[in-house]
Amino acid sequence: MALKKITYLSLFPDSIDSGLSHSLVGKARESGKIELSFVQLREFAKDKHKSVDDIVYGGGAGMLLKSEVLFDAWSSVTSLEEKVKPGFDRPYTILLSPQGKCLTQERAKDLAQSYSHLILVCGHYEGVDERFIEACVDEEMSIGDYVLTGGEFAAMVVSDVVIRLIPGVVGNEDSIRSDSLEDGLLKAPQYTRPREFLGRSVPEVLLSGNHAKIEKWRKEESLSRTQTKRPDLWEKYQKGKRS
Repeated sequence: MALKKITYLSLFPDSIDSGLSHSLVGKARESGKIELSFVQLREFAKDKHKSVDDIVYGGGAGMLLKSEVLFDAWSSVTSLEEKVKPGFDRPYTILLSPQGKCLTQERAKDLAQSYSHLILVCGHYEGVDERFIEACVDEEMSIGDYVLTGGEFAAMVVSDVVIRLIPGVVGNEDSIRSDSLEDGLLKAPQYTRPREFLGRSVPEVLLSGNHAKIEKWRKEESLSRTQTKRPDLWEKYQKGKRS
């Protein structure tokens, strides 16, 4: 199974649509490899002012997105009955939230390969009524330990990471296999013409034509720079080797 569709529940769907209309993702949309659908939360507001938020019970700063607005928007795409169906062939709902687990390359691969339809819920204001999360959300997901003004930026990041992993989106599959983080390590340094720039030369091994030596050099550089630049990844990589 490969991902075919992503639906966004958002107060600012146009910003997502615009941000995902370029480069590889834009081409994937044009070619039909992925369909993006947008649901404007404000269309499900029930009062004349189109209010989608309200004060927090118990006091506190800021406003929360209303559970009934979110639920009605979500129900326009799927249902509680469909959510409890076993297997992966149903819409899978992700709330973009700083409380979720951080997106990783491995999780992105799972999403691209295991689900045909993702629903990305973009929070705003102080957050989302917990009852909507309990009833409708399959997974909370973060893109880092910081707080954004809304989930739209996070939704675009998640989408870009996942869509490029759909078969056929990246023309050269070797590009994906050699990505940073693909094997838990950072990518080795890369160079293009000119051969010399600002007094710095391309490493001779890359000009040798000896592919075995080049691969050995790249592996050593990958290990070295992961250990230096991302000790957290290095520790995880070492643990994986020992297990």
